[in-house]
Amino acid sequence: MNIQNTQKASRTYDAIVVGSGISGGWAAKELTEKGLKTLVLERGRNVRHISDYPTATKAPWELPHRGRLPDEMMKNNPIAASCYAFDESTEHFFVKDAEQPYVQQKPFSWIRGYQVGGKSLIWGRWTQRWSNLDFEANLKDGLAIDWPIRYEDLAPWYSYVERFVGISGNKDGIPHLPDGEFLAPMGMNCLETHFRKSIESKWTDRRLIISRTANLSQKVEDRGPCMYRDKCARGCPFGGYFSSNSATLPAAAKTGNLTLRPHALATEILYNEKSGKAEGVRILDTETLEQEEFYAKILFLNAGTLNTTALMLNSTSSRFPEGFGNDSGVLGHYLMDHNYRASLGGEYDGFQDKITFGKRPTGVYIPRFRNLQGNDGKGFARGYAFAAGGNRRMADYSEQSLGYELKAAMSRPSTWDLWMTGMGECLPYYENKVTLSKDRKDPFGMPQLEIDCEFKENELRMLDDILETGREMLEEAGFINIYAQDTQKPPGLGIHEMGTARMGRNPQTSILNGHNQVWGAPNVFVTDGSCMTSSACQNPSLTYMALTARAVDYAIDEIKKGNL
Repeated sequence: MNIQNTQKASRTYDAIVVGSGISGGWAAKELTEKGLKTLVLERGRNVRHISDYPTATKAPWELPHRGRLPDEMMKNNPIAASCYAFDESTEHFFVKDAEQPYVQQKPFSWIRGYQVGGKSLIWGRWTQRWSNLDFEANLKDGLAIDWPIRYEDLAPWYSYVERFVGISGNKDGIPHLPDGEFLAPMGMNCLETHFRKSIESKWTDRRLIISRTANLSQKVEDRGPCMYRDKCARGCPFGGYFSSNSATLPAAAKTGNLTLRPHALATEILYNEKSGKAEGVRILDTETLEQEEFYAKILFLNAGTLNTTALMLNSTSSRFPEGFGNDSGVLGHYLMDHNYRASLGGEYDGFQDKITFGKRPTGVYIPRFRNLQGNDGKGFARGYAFAAGGNRRMADYSEQSLGYELKAAMSRPSTWDLWMTGMGECLPYYENKVTLSKDRKDPFGMPQLEIDCEFKENELRMLDDILETGREMLEEAGFINIYAQDTQKPPGLGIHEMGTARMGRNPQTSILNGHNQVWGAPNVFVTDGSCMTSSACQNPSLTYMALTARAVDYAIDEIKKGNL
């Protein structure tokens, strides 16, 4: 018996998925349900649905600091702490700054969640489809290479994904924001309804709709419904929102074809010079620090935009001396993130006889209205959307004494107010890039990632327009004490980093083809955010999921044809 061959056989699977987040979970589900023995590699710890959500049902008084983080934690983690969702009840799902350092050539806040489920445990859950306004933009304005797909290619996969995920929303009939397969929408409150009526009576090109969100307004199989607790980022024991942990990974496990390996840091893609294909992945066990190799017919890279790209850059060979699949030289380039720097809001002196009940876990949405039919003459390309939400504040009780007076003050409602955040499209620029450091290593001996990214003139001109239009809508609706400010937040805090291993029609200008295959290694698929050719202004996760399901379907078909 050849012991070496026997050991290799025990580490050989039909498919390997690197990463267990939103797109990795979908790759695992689709591959296993189609009969492939699939290994999922996750660099972080295991997180089991329900049992590993330690703060999910805790009341504020059950948290040592009532939800706030100690000053020392904030001081030591300026990057993680800059994320809106990072607090005492969620910090265990975030990578701390010192744990995985990286180099910022320009300010870039890289928010990460290294565990089974990745950032699907802490994501914002807003899910809009893209349209041909987005997929055709590069070709029409010539600012980047053409997408190799159109909306028609992805539409059935959007539907397929939405039916499983469970998206609450309304069919709004907006051509550039296609309707989907929706559960019943969540309701607007009185202030949001007033704002909607004000906007739509003044501007015929602007709409305000309830957000389309991956929170279940009704039960879907054994998940949900949402309990309106608005504690999603703690992990939901009811499965009221979509995550890999509550949905795709359990579906994959039910097939009996899933092997999940936490604490497995993928360090290199193994390339076979003779076959012209990848043959597996080398990992570092982050607990034992031992290296292992795993083998498979096909690989799906879903470690998240920057980690997938780092893995590809670190995977060099005589065939790919500049990084795996990097024949075009664009691997690591064209990094994008949505521009969330515009923060707006105001108070409303009205509706004093009304309050809200429950904590709806989403807001309202103003879809893009700029440059829909060409250039609107505002001095920038592409467009932006707004996220918003209205709420009635509680009274200020900071000066109250203890006892009955304090309790009464805490239960007394105060002013209605509304917040708005612009979400601007970022163009793909070659100079916005990531590279591997030549001299700095992370705690596991891997090269640190160097990030060189900034918003440029087009994004800043768009930001000015976001602030102007947002303010005018608030003024028109009668808000007072209005603020409209540029927060100066750096790229990264949109947490929508994408690009760096883009799809295209030509191997000379892209890394992936129209089926998310690496041009030079057809058994490797990349379907996380790194595959994106432009950023649009919609939230991107739904598109990642649809691309992943579509790519798996194509891969299975190619295997059956003997092409992989």
